[in-house]
Amino acid sequence: MPGQASYMERYDHEHTSAWNKLLHGVGIPLIFAGIVLLVLMKWILGASLFFGGWIFLFLGHRIEGNHPAFFQGPIYLLVGPIWVAKEFWGFLSGKHPSPTPVAPESKRN
Repeated sequence: MPGQASYMERYDHEHTSAWNKLLHGVGIPLIFAGIVLLVLMKWILGASLFFGGWIFLFLGHRIEGNHPAFFQGPIYLLVGPIWVAKEFWGFLSGKHPSPTPVAPESKRN
């Protein structure tokens, strides 16, 4: 059975678009907030946040041009929140890898 690092690597591989990452960074917390509110019997707000979060995720995958990772297995429903937390922590701590710089076009004389 693959370990957490393997799942995270695969999840990372399928979430490379900046828009997809942003939409996941918003959508996954919305889904969790919606679940909490549903448990607390705040039905309308909870359901709105829950389904709104899923819309963000599917929109991100439409932009990225691939299917959500949880189509490969339900374990990715747990990997996603861990991945978002890792990305967020990397952003806050400044340890997030920066994009590879693009070399400027050479000038012809």
